[in-house]
Amino acid sequence: MTRTLLLAALALVAWPAAAQQAPEEIVLTTAVPFLQIEPDSRASGMGMAGVAVADNAYAPFWNPAGLAGQQGTEVSFTHAPWLPALGANLSYEHLSAKHGLGSLGTVGGHLTYFDLGTQTATDETGFELGTFSSYEFALGLSYGYPITENLSVGTGARFIYSNLTGGTRINNTTPTSAGTSFGVDLGVKYTGPELGLGKSSRPTVAFNLANMGPGISYVESTPGDTVLTGQPDAIPTTLRFGAALNTQLDDFNRITVALDLNKIIVNRDAATGEYDPFYEALFTSWESRLVKTSTIAGETCTTLGEDDDPDNDCREVSGLRSLTLGTGLEYWYNDLFAMRAGYFYEDPANGNRQFLTFGTGLRYSLVGVDISYIYALQENSPLADQLRFSLLLNIPR
Repeated sequence: MTRTLLLAALALVAWPAAAQQAPEEIVLTTAVPFLQIEPDSRASGMGMAGVAVADNAYAPFWNPAGLAGQQGTEVSFTHAPWLPALGANLSYEHLSAKHGLGSLGTVGGHLTYFDLGTQTATDETGFELGTFSSYEFALGLSYGYPITENLSVGTGARFIYSNLTGGTRINNTTPTSAGTSFGVDLGVKYTGPELGLGKSSRPTVAFNLANMGPGISYVESTPGDTVLTGQPDAIPTTLRFGAALNTQLDDFNRITVALDLNKIIVNRDAATGEYDPFYEALFTSWESRLVKTSTIAGETCTTLGEDDDPDNDCREVSGLRSLTLGTGLEYWYNDLFAMRAGYFYEDPANGNRQFLTFGTGLRYSLVGVDISYIYALQENSPLADQLRFSLLLNIPR
């Protein structure tokens, strides 16, 4: 298997990098980007806004503090054919559950599986050496506890396994292996006082810092290897801020408006290629970066360019441009039928994902079904026509 094939396998799963990018970009790819895929069709139908509306079995992903106050037992499952516009045989599966412990809080668990299909290994001449399967999964537990009637906190941890290469050797010499890591989450959720809109209206603000943990390595260092080393790649530590307003208009009609701001807490040294530890990236990921504005292959940025040299320019780009915004609206009729819509924006310098989302939901007795759809705003976007299907089951006591 060549270096090229391994690098292609690593790039294949890049979720933010799958969007169209401008020459001037600050995109920092990470290992295991499948951890960033939103698992539930409810929030993904609301512009990917979920940190402040996490109130079901999907709370371990969005905000473990959202588990607090939830009673009973619920199991949920999501299936999504991934990036269908690319024609790739990828699929995403997510199983989640929660169980209320009364005054002791609420526990949750989840299993995420990302199938990258079958890959073909080749040597440097293009001769096929065989095939192997690529897949990744994460298994986690979460816990939420209400500190007061309005304030709750939560935490969680997950084990991460990433098998991209099937143990294939690079150039028939350097062995590769599956990568493993773990991530820890911390979340807070606060529900404000009654605003007096409609029958009932209360705002919520929330915060979640997810996937704090060490990086992943797929291959050990070898003397003279300047392309692939045992240097670990960062996992996608993610910072989420969210706000929502839930308004019960009358006995039958309810509206929720939500907004999320997200940022990947990752920073990489341009000279050495090394990632900062997540606890350093909490600060360094906000710093401005030098980015290349030209499209000349092989050029790198070390100093700012001059205005009279447009073909070899570097520009300073604020770290704030790596923030993404998701906002959405949800309408429920009699807690039986829901309609959803939303908008997601990512700066052109940071991946350029921009799309509308739509969704619907049904609840009957103990069963719920949600569906969401992405309408990409760019031509030839790999995110076009992305569907998610979610099933929820409430288990009676």
